[in-house]
Amino acid sequence: MPASPAALPRCSWAGTDPIYCAYHDREWGVPVHDDRTFYEFLVLETFQAGLSWITILKRREGFRAAFANWDWERVARFGARDVKRLMADTGIIRNRLKIAAAINNAARFAGVRKEFGAFSRYIWQFAHDKPIVPATRATVLKDVPCRSTESDALSKDLKRRGFSFVGTVVCYALMQATGLVDDHLAGCWRVAGRAPSGRSPKAHSARTKGALAA
Repeated sequence: MPASPAALPRCSWAGTDPIYCAYHDREWGVPVHDDRTFYEFLVLETFQAGLSWITILKRREGFRAAFANWDWERVARFGARDVKRLMADTGIIRNRLKIAAAINNAARFAGVRKEFGAFSRYIWQFAHDKPIVPATRATVLKDVPCRSTESDALSKDLKRRGFSFVGTVVCYALMQATGLVDDHLAGCWRVAGRAPSGRSPKAHSARTKGALAA
């Protein structure tokens, strides 16, 4: 008989919150190739900066509604009236700079798609087209990196393209969330024997104050 969800050994950041556990079990670290999902996590990671991830997860549907079901082309056309609407929306984090970043990044996202055919094709280059798995998995949360050589490169390139709120820590969290990086802890049930691929960690987790990255 399979173990019940509550009994599964998970990364410690998931705790016992059902929202966190479901996210950990079904999404975090699962390779993404859908551009709508990439834009969603780009926005969510932008808003998460300085906050706990559970704060964002609990408002996820509010963000989805506020940002046109993650339709980046519609968001790119948002104007002053939309910004005013979003600043009054209690279903999201009402931060003017982050709202502006989400709108700006939608236009930049469209530009990347025009150049590469898909944002997915662009971003997976930074993981060499396969999930990055650490040579030795961390056993405790404090040993999970918050950046890498790859996230540094992604951040630098996104900034060059005009994206905002895309520092290396945000980029690393984005890579974790969308499966470009597999940082599940040793002992977690999600570890399924992936072979190490030689990630280059550069710092350890300041990313997870209260909760790990998305």
